Amino acid sequence: MGAILGSFLATVAIRWPQGRSAASGRSMCDACGRTLSALELVPLLSFVALRGRCAGCGGRIDPFHWQVELAGALIGVGAGVAADGTVAIAGVIFGWLLLLLAALDLRALWLPDRLTGLLALGGLASAWLMPPGPGDRLIGGGAGFAALWAIGECYRRLRGRQGLGGGDPKMLAAIGLWLGWRMVPAVLTAAAMIGLGAVLAMAIAGRRVGRSDQLPFGTLMAAAAYPAWLLMVGSGL
Repeated sequence: MGAILGSFLATVAIRWPQGRSAASGRSMCDACGRTLSALELVPLLSFVALRGRCAGCGGRIDPFHWQVELAGALIGVGAGVAADGTVAIAGVIFGWLLLLLAALDLRALWLPDRLTGLLALGGLASAWLMPPGPGDRLIGGGAGFAALWAIGECYRRLRGRQGLGGGDPKMLAAIGLWLGWRMVPAVLTAAAMIGLGAVLAMAIAGRRVGRSDQLPFGTLMAAAAYPAWLLMVGSGL
């Protein structure tokens, strides 16, 4: 189920920033525009069977599709291992919303308010299903927003330019509403470390990284937040 939903989320992440609807229109090859058959749309398996190429024109299939499909599947497996029942359902909703935000930020450096708002509402609603309680979550939401907003504002005043997107504090606030205030510093630190690791990997690969290069911090926070939820639920925190 996660792989199937991941296929849809990848389409949303590609089409939404372009002003196109993911709910209308048939799936087609990005290279030749040919409408794809049902057998070409089986998550993960079709990419492997076709060796990453369109069956019609032989054009390269964007690996972004299978990557999001795999991430969606892993989110579902992780929630099923860490929890069961309504807690597991809440966990996959958290994970899949994070995945869509991560994919949008990775492709377009965009964190839509309506999506971060939905993530925030889900965090508040899930307080009655599992710990932490509403108080800890509200503090986490406020602390998450304040922390990143303050960092971004300090950077802007010192450097005279924006260092963080406006959606990043809102996303960390939404994550805080899911995980509570105790996990916010860990998520922020882990996201920063993942980002530093990505920059180091690019430097090792020979790619020059300059001050003007941008990293999708929302993607990094999502990569840190879902494992934090799995750890929190799995350990009974």
